[in-house]
Amino acid sequence: MDCRVKRISTCAGAICGLLTCIPLASAENGPVPLSVKAVVSSIYDWTGFYVGAHFGYGAGSSNWSATQAGASAPSLMGTLDFYRPFDAFKGTGSYSTGLQAGYNYQAASRLLLGFEADISFPNSVSATQTFSTAAGGQASYGEMVLHAGSVRGRVGYAFDNWLVYGTGGLAWSYDQFTRTQVAGTPMGGSAVPGTVEKHSLWRLGWVAGAGVELPVAPSWTAKLEYLLSEFGGRSISFPAGAQKFEGDYASHSIRFGLNYKLGDPGKKDVASVNGISALETENFSFHGQATFVGQYAAPFRAPYRGANSLAPNSARETLDITFYAGMRLWEGAEFWINPEIDQGFGLSNTLGVAGFPSGEAYKVGAEYPYTRLHRMFIRQTIDLGGEKQKVDSNISQFNGSQTADRLVITIGKFGVGDVFDTNKYAHDPRTDFLNWSLIDSGAFDYAADAWGYTYGAAAEWYRGAWTLRAGLFDLSKVPNSTELDPRFSQFQAIAEIEHRHELWGQPGKIAVTGFLSRGRMGSFDDAVRLAQVTSQPADVAAVRRYRSRSGISMNLEQQLMPDVGLFARAGIADGKVEPYEFADIDRTVAAGFSLSGNSWGRAGDAIGIAGVLNSISRSHQGYFNAGGLGILIGDGQLPNPGLEKIIEAYYSLAVTPASRLTFDHQLIANPAYNRDRGPVSVFGTRLRAQF
Repeated sequence: MDCRVKRISTCAGAICGLLTCIPLASAENGPVPLSVKAVVSSIYDWTGFYVGAHFGYGAGSSNWSATQAGASAPSLMGTLDFYRPFDAFKGTGSYSTGLQAGYNYQAASRLLLGFEADISFPNSVSATQTFSTAAGGQASYGEMVLHAGSVRGRVGYAFDNWLVYGTGGLAWSYDQFTRTQVAGTPMGGSAVPGTVEKHSLWRLGWVAGAGVELPVAPSWTAKLEYLLSEFGGRSISFPAGAQKFEGDYASHSIRFGLNYKLGDPGKKDVASVNGISALETENFSFHGQATFVGQYAAPFRAPYRGANSLAPNSARETLDITFYAGMRLWEGAEFWINPEIDQGFGLSNTLGVAGFPSGEAYKVGAEYPYTRLHRMFIRQTIDLGGEKQKVDSNISQFNGSQTADRLVITIGKFGVGDVFDTNKYAHDPRTDFLNWSLIDSGAFDYAADAWGYTYGAAAEWYRGAWTLRAGLFDLSKVPNSTELDPRFSQFQAIAEIEHRHELWGQPGKIAVTGFLSRGRMGSFDDAVRLAQVTSQPADVAAVRRYRSRSGISMNLEQQLMPDVGLFARAGIADGKVEPYEFADIDRTVAAGFSLSGNSWGRAGDAIGIAGVLNSISRSHQGYFNAGGLGILIGDGQLPNPGLEKIIEAYYSLAVTPASRLTFDHQLIANPAYNRDRGPVSVFGTRLRAQF
């Protein structure tokens, strides 16, 4: 689940526009099937426009110098190393994901001329150094690349289906420069320990490199390229620190990319009619999606507020662009990796409501887009017999077949919700309901980092009408944090039993899910007792020790008629111990309906309406009334607690076979269980495109 900005930056808006304006394949009907049994064998014609995406890893450095105010020459010099190895548990590293577009012209001699423009969004291309001088005290200086790109020419030669090329042109980056005073006060400056000065500016330079590219499917090519980027020196002044810094920046990167050749608009080919088709070969798959969500919380009664309160009359937006790359490993085995570009914040920085109104808002927000590797997993399917079932290609799924009785094992980094507590009518904030406590059971405190993903293993045994699931997952290093526990000393065990059935000739299923978490968690009663002794607000982090927290939930999905579906959820968890990862909910009941547009002549449209009641234990209420803060809520006091009541309704409109526009409204009574605040109306729009 996710977090973004009140003002989407120009570059991110351009990306969303690019992905939503290009007609893509229908999300409902899946990508246009490609009959591809091998790499394209005929001689490839490279002439034409193309769009694509890339993933890269890089290294770089910046040589900097610092001049004290009033001095004529630099008094400090250093070098920043921007290379960061991949940290699997923090998810950090000097990798990036981006988009590109260009045009190629292939002459009869097989000489190729072209141009390409690209933009990349790094994960953590940054570095910091600490220094100390008599005049300036102790301070640190850092640089961070927020995004970068280039406009390049390409010259190459096509050997049958292989293209070898050289490339070069203009490069740019948008960087953030930071100076932090650690100790002392600089002469001629005003910085005291803890003072942070930040400035951002553009860097311009040049880029050169070389690469190889080859066709892998109709309209699709894959490339591997090396790029060297050099930027001239830039200077930035920090008035409080009384210093001027000058630095250059150079980087080396290796990129793997995929390009889709756009069809001739005058021809009635598959691409011009149905949009971009997903890359589907015998052993490789590539899909993508982009989702933009904007929400506005109307003015509401708010006589007081705390650190984690929902702000009235406020708006925020989120944007994510996800790529799903898969490879068949051996019979029944698949490897999937999902790099994602994220940007933005949820309402009030994803705070203020236990059943938060946007499942697209992560707990970590960022003003500028950045890349994360949310999923990296292997899935093994072992057929055990029974009826043969067709499997259609889709996001994170190859086309093929499987038997009704089977064993499915998933190992790696993925979302617990990818396997457990699924529901066809309420589970995906990119296509159906948005509220956290509707798309999952609010009391299901599943293991995850702040983005909703974790490392673990899950096994699913399908036998007739029954499915048994079990999983073991890593918890965060500390509750509700961005870093997973690298030692797996804090973990969660999950078990689920599901039964599929028919009622009145209509399919349905019911599942029961239980979890047990083992980690350093705090007791609410202990936190309140400590607060009474210290006369400070209650702090559950101060009383954490290794203990358990458990919960159980029920999940029903039932088709009532071909165009109408019903869902219901209920759950309860230990209300005396703090929730570890998900939301401040101890008990929940939710139900709703989903209606297809077939009945009113709009087959691609859908309507959803649902309600949820969330509550917390008396111990949990006492903690918030003593000034405690939770994962998502904390108004500073809670003298008049009540049920958090939420109603959500949406209309999803199929704009093109490729994209959907959704209008959403949520009415939230007693936000954060506080009868003194609210009710609040949250209005939302969602725009999504997928291929």
